Amino acid sequence: MHSLTGKDFMAINDFTREELLLIMETTRELKLEAKRGIYQPILKGKSLGLIFDQPSTRTRISFELGFQQLGGYSLYLKPGELHLGKKESIKDTARVLSRYLDGIMIRWNNFEEMKELAEYADIPVINAMSDVNHPCQALADVYTIIERFGNVEGLNVSFFGDRSHPTLSLAMFCSKLGINYTHCAPKKYQIEKKWTDQYEENCKKFGGSFRQTEDIDEGTKNAHVVYSDVWWWLGQEGEVNERAKAFAPYQVTNQLLDKCDKDVIFMHCLPATRGVEVTDAVMDGPRAAIYDEAENRMHTEKAVLSLIMS
Repeated sequence: MHSLTGKDFMAINDFTREELLLIMETTRELKLEAKRGIYQPILKGKSLGLIFDQPSTRTRISFELGFQQLGGYSLYLKPGELHLGKKESIKDTARVLSRYLDGIMIRWNNFEEMKELAEYADIPVINAMSDVNHPCQALADVYTIIERFGNVEGLNVSFFGDRSHPTLSLAMFCSKLGINYTHCAPKKYQIEKKWTDQYEENCKKFGGSFRQTEDIDEGTKNAHVVYSDVWWWLGQEGEVNERAKAFAPYQVTNQLLDKCDKDVIFMHCLPATRGVEVTDAVMDGPRAAIYDEAENRMHTEKAVLSLIMS
């Protein structure tokens, strides 16, 4: 047994740098084995419930298949299939599920409710995306960067666009690894102080830096990774025109990438709105690492599952 056994996976900052690096190393081993067709039944006989409050492509497929590759059984609970917080209290649902399952993966648009589920469950709970963070995506992002660049200390990662939840979790992980992170966006859409204080605290301990700027030349300078995400989310339909106008200069194009480091890669958590936050030429071009990143969702999630549930 090791330090992660039985632990919830709710937020990047809940884990030490060493624990996060253990997840990265476990990912490397599991991915190498998978490429050789080796699937060790590390979680044989274990069961994982997959709770969703909205449809999903990468999250559902990567967790369901990944858990089966580890030898376990996964149960897909699609939106609206549980009484969670509606006809039954979250506390009661958590306690009942703990009697049936060995772990819960939940994608839920209310982080406070998700934390309540984790508090009352006697089994590990994994945050597969909430309204405020997306720690599983950050693992895949950083692992993809490690694959491309090897040593990540001192690398420059620049995010162009809105302060989306993948952005917030990626910035947190970067701040624990000595990576320089820049958020490039209009002031109104930059990351709030409650997050940036945590990043800056981590940067003091681990090196690296965090900064925000409206200046695209500053955002692209020596950037090794350029990241983008959608410009509006559920519930922001009324702001579409305003946001489209504000973010238009921050669209990732090949011209923008030409200003960056010569080895720059483009990343996006997907789904992407082609022709909006990023052009087709970038998405389909040689600098895009988006499909490696999507694949790595499965390998990093398998690492988390094997470490917290074995």
